[in-house]
Amino acid sequence: MGARIAIPVFEIQQYEICITKYQVEASSEAEAIAKLLDGEAEPVDNSHEYVEIAEDCGLPVDEHVELADELRELGVPIYEIIPSIRTIEQID
Repeated sequence: MGARIAIPVFEIQQYEICITKYQVEASSEAEAIAKLLDGEAEPVDNSHEYVEIAEDCGLPVDEHVELADELRELGVPIYEIIPSIRTIEQID
């Protein structure tokens, strides 16, 4: 038998838009938002919901030029960011 060529395994983090409902006691909408942003609101159980891929976030092309060029060669449209990708690393 011939030698088996190992295929690398990569772990990728992708930005996604999700929603979670929170409850907070407050005297106004503004105060409720301020408390939420300050970490004072409680998440509602089982309310976390996936919405869509966050394509407006991603790896900056100027920091990942070679990867961006390879993606373009594969037909992936790349401009200022590599859409939705937060990190990628080879793990095996």
